[in-house]
Amino acid sequence: MSTEVGDALPEPDYAKVFDEAPAPFLLLTPDLVIVHANRARLEATATTLEEQVGRHLFEVFPVNPDDPAADGLRNLRASLELTRETRRPQTMALQKYDIPVPGGGFEERFWSPRNVPILDEDGEVVLLLHRADDITDYVHDRAVARRAAAEGRQWSERVQQVEADLFERTRELEELNAQLRRSGERERRTARRLAGLAATASALAAAETVPDLLEHLARHGRAATGAEAVVVAVREGAELSLTFLGGGGPAASAPTARVPLTSRVPLAAAARGQVVVAGEGCRYAAAVPLPGAPELPTWAALPLSTGGAEPLGSVAVGWAEAQPPDHDEVRLLEAFAAQCAQALDRVRRLQDERRRARATRTLAEALQRSLLTEPPQPDHLQIAVRYLPAAQDAQVGGDWYDAFLTRDGSTTIVIGDVTGHDKVAAAEMGQMRGVLRGVAQAVTDPPGKIMAVFDRALHRLGVSTLATAVLARVEQTPAERASGMRTLRWSNAGHPPPLVVEPGHAPRLLEAPADLLLGLAPELDRGDHETPLVPGATVLLYTDGLVERRDETLDTGLARLLAVVGDLAHLPLEEFVDALLERTVAEPGDDVAVVALRAHPEDRPRPDGAGRP
Repeated sequence: MSTEVGDALPEPDYAKVFDEAPAPFLLLTPDLVIVHANRARLEATATTLEEQVGRHLFEVFPVNPDDPAADGLRNLRASLELTRETRRPQTMALQKYDIPVPGGGFEERFWSPRNVPILDEDGEVVLLLHRADDITDYVHDRAVARRAAAEGRQWSERVQQVEADLFERTRELEELNAQLRRSGERERRTARRLAGLAATASALAAAETVPDLLEHLARHGRAATGAEAVVVAVREGAELSLTFLGGGGPAASAPTARVPLTSRVPLAAAARGQVVVAGEGCRYAAAVPLPGAPELPTWAALPLSTGGAEPLGSVAVGWAEAQPPDHDEVRLLEAFAAQCAQALDRVRRLQDERRRARATRTLAEALQRSLLTEPPQPDHLQIAVRYLPAAQDAQVGGDWYDAFLTRDGSTTIVIGDVTGHDKVAAAEMGQMRGVLRGVAQAVTDPPGKIMAVFDRALHRLGVSTLATAVLARVEQTPAERASGMRTLRWSNAGHPPPLVVEPGHAPRLLEAPADLLLGLAPELDRGDHETPLVPGATVLLYTDGLVERRDETLDTGLARLLAVVGDLAHLPLEEFVDALLERTVAEPGDDVAVVALRAHPEDRPRPDGAGRP
């Protein structure tokens, strides 16, 4: 039937235009989280909506690790950010960036990208529309044409045709954006849903726990779906844990019901992978087995799937309208469910990692505490020790200290740091500490010889880890005893330098050249260093957690340590180490171990707490 002049044309369905457009399109939040991808984009990148929606663009499409110098993705990020900041479309030059392919690896691709901001009524950017035409074939054709031209053949007509086609397609994106602005109420509703999806994606990206995730969904889920009620069912073993996220009253803060995964209710069917959509024939209250579920005529239940073998659960939404959602609205719901699933998967992985880290930390700290024993207190020598675990769950394991008397009467103090921050590092630390104690008791040679024998013993015992350490010994000859002097002799295996502060003088680092780390070259000999230890002097051994800071050089940390020690050295030793840690360690990002030794004058009564009575 022909259309007479003046007849009203039907409103175009721009959501369907977006999905069916032959050009590849992505919808992104201003934070570059993927909201939706059309069919052409999914085909061009061999991905699915579940793999993309709710994830950051550059998490889905990372840099090829075999080509880290490639700048295509960096240029794309810069263009998207410029589009967001200027609120103006940006056309990029041809870019090369590889994409991951099924089965692993990356495939070389060339793209012609175009980025357009989608603005709200106030002129603020709510979405970014990204088009990237795959022009890999064109680039290869052009290379062939150039080689052919160099051989005298004329391929210019073919090149001009391809380039003209590419130029023409760059205009389609502006037209699509203009069409979206001219759309009617149905399209404005779709636009609001897309904006809701964008807000949901941004909010879910900040969630770190399942309750936090559900709270964000309660706040944004209904706006994203236009629904009166939303229920999330999270799979827990053979059951689903249901949480009511709204509908007339405040959102529940905890699961409100549990149903078997094998149940015949639609929420359970969706959790087994089925999409269920219904109108007047089946009420929402019957689909969602919750006390007080609203009597809504239209609803949908969708799986929370990340593309794995089994869904993580399901989500049900209900509307007061009697008309069931059409194909395009179901696509939006699928995008919403994909966002929820990606966020739930990420949060669960994060919580699992934290649980494992806490278990590891508990084991490591228990081992460390059992080994880091109270030091001896020889006559007129006072020793104070401290150990602080890192604030982060994963940072545990490698630092240790020790202090003991050897059979010749000398006092030995040790500080060490095994590479790694886990229960393996803690176990290796305990093994190394025990071996070093045994070597120091059996070998009465200077510290450098003890460290060399210790390194070779570790090698023969099959301990392959690397470690830094300082072994220092306080010695005193009869002549030194008569004058009240002592000698500090030490050997340093790649560790931060010891520090000494004498009464009336500024603290100084004992920066004699350090030997290699333990475990690198056990066949090498190790050196000794010595310095006089005057009465009242304090020696400080410490691990790098005391001085190292992110985005700061080690020299800066050592300078800060010298300044703090200079302010606090007059304090009694136990107060000194407590004040030192309080001043230098707000929240340790790494373990911190400290050994402080003070040589009290021997011609005066021993201070309280200094040595045995």
